[in-house]
Amino acid sequence: MWRVCGVVCACCLALLAQDCSAQSQRRPSFTCGGNITGQTGIIGSQGYPGVYPPNTKCVWRITVPEGKVVVLTFRFLDLENDSLCRYDYVDVYSGHVNGQRLGRFCGTFKPGALVSTSNKMTLQMVSDANTAGSGFLSVFSAAQPNERGDQYCGGRLDKPSGTFKTPNWPDRDYPAGVTCSWHIVAPKNQIIEVKFEKFDVERDNYCRYDHVSIFNGGEINDARRIGKYCGDSPPAPVFSEGNQLLVHFLSDLSLTADGFIGHYKFRPKKFSITTTPPPTTTQPVTTRPIPLKYSVDLCRQKCKRRGTLESNFCSSNFVITGTVISAVTRGGSVHATVSIINVYKEGNLAIQQAGKTMSTKMVILCKKCPFVRRGLNYIFMGHVDEEGRGKVGPHHFVLAFKSKNQKALSVLKNKRC
Repeated sequence: MWRVCGVVCACCLALLAQDCSAQSQRRPSFTCGGNITGQTGIIGSQGYPGVYPPNTKCVWRITVPEGKVVVLTFRFLDLENDSLCRYDYVDVYSGHVNGQRLGRFCGTFKPGALVSTSNKMTLQMVSDANTAGSGFLSVFSAAQPNERGDQYCGGRLDKPSGTFKTPNWPDRDYPAGVTCSWHIVAPKNQIIEVKFEKFDVERDNYCRYDHVSIFNGGEINDARRIGKYCGDSPPAPVFSEGNQLLVHFLSDLSLTADGFIGHYKFRPKKFSITTTPPPTTTQPVTTRPIPLKYSVDLCRQKCKRRGTLESNFCSSNFVITGTVISAVTRGGSVHATVSIINVYKEGNLAIQQAGKTMSTKMVILCKKCPFVRRGLNYIFMGHVDEEGRGKVGPHHFVLAFKSKNQKALSVLKNKRC
């Protein structure tokens, strides 16, 4: 009997070894760039799921069979976060050379499916000297260009007038996890007017989740963004500066809504643009707090903490205690990542959570005031910008955190402001 058991156990071990070997063989090893062909495939940043290397530029060129288009979905995204994606980012282009950019991505927010206009697509990942994440993992597949499933929408619109709408409109809610880009192109001597007839997109004060962005030109470029919209009221009519406009709709992987239907029309360049603001009952939910303005003069002020915990609590948008885990100087400011110890006043501060660990992004407007060191604990009080980051200037209250402060902060947490 022992012999039988021994034989069975030996067989089990052999099968387990084969299975482990097969799993290790199936796990891909990701390198920096390359040319990839086929019906489907997986692309990951160099070294994924380990931290991607600094100071690199990797280019992947995807080709699927002729007559098909490329559909790309990000399964994982974790790059250094920046509101304009200026430092570490992934660019996705339709085509291989001089193609339209479908988007630039960083941080941890995954876009919906991206669809090329031909059988070619390009991914380019750039990292600077300071890395901050595990990179990305994406999957691509070939699809028929005339397929009209949930994840396919957008395209080039060049007729004098037309309509665009979210997938499933008006029968049911738009699907989760989609990206639609309508590239509207008029003759060179004309401009474009866009109006929304019906509009219902997941509501958020900052339009961080589902939203519609409209850009001058033919690509996603925050410097040329006209507006970012969400909520349940149609935005006011939008006019382009030139003959091209990009309407970009994105839904994340959670809540959805009815969606929208919009219309565009070409207008002569001399057309008088007279837009009447909609009544207050139909204002779109895109109102954002005015960002904290600062100048060189602000950083020339004498660096002296004013007031107390109590006197600064109510005037601050957020109050947290945390450990500075990274601090990178950019221009005259310091961009810091803070591992949160406790939250006493959250406001609209964007907080990321991984397991039990919470963190947030902070911008110290003047790099020497208040002066923070990596690895030390602080009490931060300040304001929140339109991207949900904490902004701290010399006139805000920052103090080295000690256990004796905890009791006072706990009392303030229950204070009515």
